[in-house]
Amino acid sequence: MVTIARTPGLVLTEHTLRVPLDHDRPEDGRTIEVFAREVAEPDGADKPPLLFLQGGPGFEAPRPAAGAKSPGWLERALKDFRVVMLDQRGTGRSTPVGAATLAGLDPARQAEYLTHFRADAIVRDAEALRDALGIARWSVLGQSFGGFCVVTYLSIAPGGLREALITGGLPPLRTPVDEVYRDTYARVIERTGRYFDRYPGDRERMRALRERIAEGGVRLPNGDALSWRRVQQLGQWLGMSDGADALHHVLELPFDSSAFRHDVAAPMGFERNPLYAVIHEACYADTGATGWSAERVMPAAYGEDPDLFTGEHVYRWMFEDYGELRPFAEAADLLARHEWPALYDPDALAACEVPAAAAIYHEDMYVERLHSERTAAAIRGLRPWVTSEYDHDGIRADGDRVLGRLLDLVRGRA
Repeated sequence: MVTIARTPGLVLTEHTLRVPLDHDRPEDGRTIEVFAREVAEPDGADKPPLLFLQGGPGFEAPRPAAGAKSPGWLERALKDFRVVMLDQRGTGRSTPVGAATLAGLDPARQAEYLTHFRADAIVRDAEALRDALGIARWSVLGQSFGGFCVVTYLSIAPGGLREALITGGLPPLRTPVDEVYRDTYARVIERTGRYFDRYPGDRERMRALRERIAEGGVRLPNGDALSWRRVQQLGQWLGMSDGADALHHVLELPFDSSAFRHDVAAPMGFERNPLYAVIHEACYADTGATGWSAERVMPAAYGEDPDLFTGEHVYRWMFEDYGELRPFAEAADLLARHEWPALYDPDALAACEVPAAAAIYHEDMYVERLHSERTAAAIRGLRPWVTSEYDHDGIRADGDRVLGRLLDLVRGRA
């Protein structure tokens, strides 16, 4: 199905495609829809296509704003491309994953359904879309988890790619998930220290909030009681360029205000996008089971300093504290024990013929630089750009320069 619309300065073409839930077993008859929005300037319909793969997992593609080239990198992209923004399966206008989707399934069948939402399935959806659109090859840009998907793409379907661009998303290859989380904990502990150096008065705000929670609590707009461990998860913001300021602006609000209750509940997005919590650890499982890794390897420092924030870590207790996640609790526990297949093919990556470039952020709090550098070295011909100028959201903060730099690298202009 194709729908065409116009908004000031842009032509939007909407594509909906039905694909197998399990690409390895299409004969079982289960299908889902995937949605993509093609964005072009009025005279850009014949430009080469660029597929954009969003961060996450569990988040849909950005929505272009009328009268503006938003998100910020889009204006630079449209100079060279028409951009295909894919709502990854389970998100946005693609068949969503939610409590209603899984209603009527027992936990084992819920877990089996949810095994089909990792990068390998997303890449095969993209290939089905490329084929349906009659595109011989397209360029691909992956941000964060979208970069993980790009490396899977280079592993299993490189013939569909003209060039590959990655920002903050070169994943670890064949690396135990426990090692990944030990390294990310070290980053977030260091960022916590930086935060309190910038806002030393917030330690007192944190103490006061702990007392408030202990005495009677804070009830969130959806009825959940705010727990201290949920407060610590606000540290997930600290890896973004404006994250420390955003965190401070929540903590400075009166705890009994509606503004605080709404803002302290909003940042993580687990309620809106439960898939993010359910399969997050699985996205690091390049074979094997995760076993609630972030929970198991949490440093002892967290027992000594209650003010330490956590980062992009998922815990079993979240499926108790977050009301919208409770329907997924048993399935999530089964997925933590699931033996996952490989996401990447080291031999295919070592033989890669697709021109590729990647921005690696020197102090990335979410995707550890040392792992990314090892992966860059394992992909034949990939040109890494290691920079300390940006945080994980470099493509959002300075999209024109970041995307322009990667295009120069991949095309041999730098």
